[in-house]
Formats: sequence, C-alpha cells, structure tokens
Amino acid sequence: MRPTIGFLGTGSMGHPMVVNLLKAGYTVRVWNRTAERAASLAAQGATILSLSEEVAEPGALIISSLSTDRVLNEVVGGNHALLRKLGPEGIHISTSTVSPETSRNLAEGHRRYGVTYLAAPVLGRPDAAADAKLSIFLSGPAQAKERVQPVLRALGPRVFDLGEDPGAANVAKLACNFLLASAIEAMAEAFALVEKNGIDRRRLADLLVQTVFDCPAYRNYGRQIAEQHYQPALFKLSLGLKDISLTLESAASSLVPLPLASLLRDHLISALAKGRGDFDWTGLAGEVSEAAGLHQSSAESNDTEADAYAESGFDSQYR
Repeated sequence: MRPTIGFLGTGSMGHPMVVNLLKAGYTVRVWNRTAERAASLAAQGATILSLSEEVAEPGALIISSLSTDRVLNEVVGGNHALLRKLGPEGIHISTSTVSPETSRNLAEGHRRYGVTYLAAPVLGRPDAAADAKLSIFLSGPAQAKERVQPVLRALGPRVFDLGEDPGAANVAKLACNFLLASAIEAMAEAFALVEKNGIDRRRLADLLVQTVFDCPAYRNYGRQIAEQHYQPALFKLSLGLKDISLTLESAASSLVPLPLASLLRDHLISALAKGRGDFDWTGLAGEVSEAAGLHQSSAESNDTEADAYAESGFDSQYR
C-alpha cells in the first residue's frame, strides 16, 4: 500500500504535482493558504484540510511547494505543531527554489523533532509539472533519499543526487536558473542587434536552433523573446528576480564574483519597477529592446495569441 502524503502549497506548480501523486495511487492530504485554489483537487481524490499541521501523519512524508524562503519558514520551519506531529522517521521534501542557507537551517530545526529535511528543488515549469516531466535536484541524508525515490518518480523521470548537504540541491538549482537567465539576456541582446539591422528577430531564432544552439532553452525561450510573447507568464519575472538575488547572495557568501548576475538583477529590477512583475521572466528582454530604441510590438499578448502560442508545441520543461 502506498503511503499517505501531506502536501503544502497548491499553486501553479503544486497543483499539478498533487494531481500526479493521485494518479500514481497515493493518498494525498492537502493544505493551501488560499483554500479555494485547492478545492478542485477534492474532486480528484485529495483531502483538503484547513490547518497546515493536519496534513502530517506520524512518520510519514510531506511535500511543500512554496514560493519564497519567508513563506517556507513560516509554513513549515516555524510550525512546531506540524513538526511534532510528523515526528521521528517523518520526512519533509521541499521542492522550492530557496537559499541554501534556508535549507541548512530548516534541516537543523527539523532534526530537533526527529524529522528529516530533504531539499528537492525542481527544474521545470507548470506544463512540465502537469506532464510529470520535472527534473529534481535532491540533497540530504542518504537513507531518506532512498525512501522517497518512488514518490519523486511520480513527479518526474530524472532525480539528480547532489549529496548530503541540505543546501547543495539549492545551489545547483540557482546555478541552473542563472544560466537560463543568462541565455535570455544573450538572446535579447542578439535579437536587438539583428532587428536594428533590418533582420527579422524570428529569423535569427530559427537560425540559432538549426545551427550552434539546438537546445531546449534556446528553442523555447528564443521563440518567446523573438515574438515578444511575455504574457501569460509560465514563470513570473518577479520570481526570476528572487532567484537571481538568491544566486548573488550565495555567490557573495562563497566569494564568487558574478558580474553577469548583477546585470540580470538590474534588468529584472527595472522591469519590475515598470509594473512588469507578472510578465514571464523572458520579459527582461524588453529592457534590452527599449535601451536600443525598439518598440515591443506584442509584449502584452492577448488571449488569442497566447492560446495559439500554447497550441504551437511550446515545451516549458526548462526554467
């Protein structure tokens, strides 16, 4: 019999994760801060609870999908009732992209209750979560990692073991997001250059993926940036700023200069200041276009454009 799983946070990522756990035959007990957003999961077999600590059963597993370090600390780290109820042999799997120090501090706090903390940030966006195609970075105690493998395989086919340091998986995830944001910036600059010289941005996007940059990041983000489709967001620009800021914090604590990350942060801050926090994070390309004196003709795409774009086969596995 499959174990009961408690799940905290059913936003754009958590909701499809719960659906896939239910499909895999798990009993799932769910809490979300805004209860209405979790209500539809009841029809699919989840139990919706009003208090976060109610999702826990002694010695069982809980998974959290929470947006920021602050929320994760509030909902789990400071929730002594939840941790006491979970107790010895209990495991908390955090799928959030947070600071490595947050994970290390949570792991230490969990140990006081006999609970094991595993960092398991995911690489992928809502579409990938819905298709159970997430890539999962995992770090923490070896025995607990072995125990949760079947659960994680219900969420994605690839689990990468980053060792026993609870913060290691978060460092790796931040590094990946930094590389993705860097690719967005590079494409934004290249597309602005060709557009100013009379070449269609989409033509360059096609050339890139047929030659030296035939990879998911350039195929997917390249099309978004070339067509300037920044809404609806698959990963909000405001969250991109959060991740790049965490990357810079981790780099500073490690004495690693990241001048490109500083540029990315500034472009993201600029976009946020202009009210674009709900744009997809590829919207940082707009800062480059504007600096070059270019008009963003379709930065705010309408619903028809967005639906057509979704139907075109855009793969949101990477972010």
